[in-house]
Amino acid sequence: MTNATTEFLIALFLLVALAVLVGEIFTRFGLVALVGQLLVGVLLGPTLLGNFLGITSTISSFTGLQTVATFFILLMAGLSVSPQQVWETGPAAALLGVAIFLVPFLGGAGVVFLLYPGFGSREALFIALTISITALPVLAIMLREFGLTQTKFGTFVLNASVINELAAVTTFAILLSVATSTTGIWTAVGSAVGLVALFLGTILGIHFLLRALRRVRLWDRIVARFRETWRSREAGFAFLIVLGLASALYSQFLGLTFVVGAFYAGLLVTPESAGAREHRSVSSMFEAITWGFFIPLFFALVGFDTNFASLFSDPLGIALFAALCLYGLTAKIFMGTVVSRSLGWSRPESLAAGWLLTSRGAVELAMATILLQVGIFDTQVFTIVAGVGIVTTLLSPIGARPFIRAATRERVAQEEATRKAAAGTTERVTL
Repeated sequence: MTNATTEFLIALFLLVALAVLVGEIFTRFGLVALVGQLLVGVLLGPTLLGNFLGITSTISSFTGLQTVATFFILLMAGLSVSPQQVWETGPAAALLGVAIFLVPFLGGAGVVFLLYPGFGSREALFIALTISITALPVLAIMLREFGLTQTKFGTFVLNASVINELAAVTTFAILLSVATSTTGIWTAVGSAVGLVALFLGTILGIHFLLRALRRVRLWDRIVARFRETWRSREAGFAFLIVLGLASALYSQFLGLTFVVGAFYAGLLVTPESAGAREHRSVSSMFEAITWGFFIPLFFALVGFDTNFASLFSDPLGIALFAALCLYGLTAKIFMGTVVSRSLGWSRPESLAAGWLLTSRGAVELAMATILLQVGIFDTQVFTIVAGVGIVTTLLSPIGARPFIRAATRERVAQEEATRKAAAGTTERVTL
């Protein structure tokens, strides 16, 4: 006879162990681990084996742990972005980042309205928002696997994803504030924009204060004094968590939900503010915990929350799911390709950018989880959003691979032609 604690530990063991294992298997085939982790949750959830194994009843026990996992993932996403990186993004990458968010967002709302008129404007906008985000961590993983991290192309695409994610998180904060407001629509919009401005103003104020303290060397003295006097172990990691929680609590208090605060808190922790050595140490520790435990658990729980059986029982749900998968792919590929091409990138590079930017991941699923918890999404809508994330993230590296290879061959051929031309010039000068 098992008690509630034993059932919880069994479910936790199955979710994490299988998510880690299947995620590793997926990476061996050149796919992204999170897709395998999501599929583990679907396998163990109510769609397939959950009721048979008797673990679907434990899902309510994971609510608090899922919130903590969401916090860690958003804070990690923020840590991968620095204010300096945003300032130095450049107009080209900024244009691409805005385009691959705004066009799919507005067009996606129209698609939802046309196919599912039963949805209100609130649900349609949130569904469109969640399918308009490019996953920064997932994109970084794919660029690393393709060997593009240190290239000009990789930096360009990654910076565009940074702008995309900043725009999406900020838009989410405004929409959620409006959706949960009890006042009139224009009053709610004005209040939401004001609250977001207040929050971002606070974050930017802290950032510029730290910059000013660094310029007069005062911050360096404060950090040095802290190292000498603070005796607790792993104090840097503890302060990172405290900073993230404080920012999350502040945004939650303003009605912008904690995910916004967690994400933007990460932007304040930079090598300049924490010290290069400490930043590297704290970031590696934080990433080890997040990637090793919270990410596999989070994606498995997202899959666990989905119920494709309910989706497939509704013809309109199937139609919306198929349409959003198709739209989620084509809108990102089209905008990514067109904008990249207009900025002077070659055809293979532009198509590779379009495919890479279709990847979804942690941020939009974290948003979908929040929307499910507050009642804006029901299980069917949540399943549709998670399913679109699974399909598009699975196809993203598959579609990008041949164009990356073509771009590599093209670049090698150009370099060879340049080398031969330079050799020919040298030979003529010698003669």
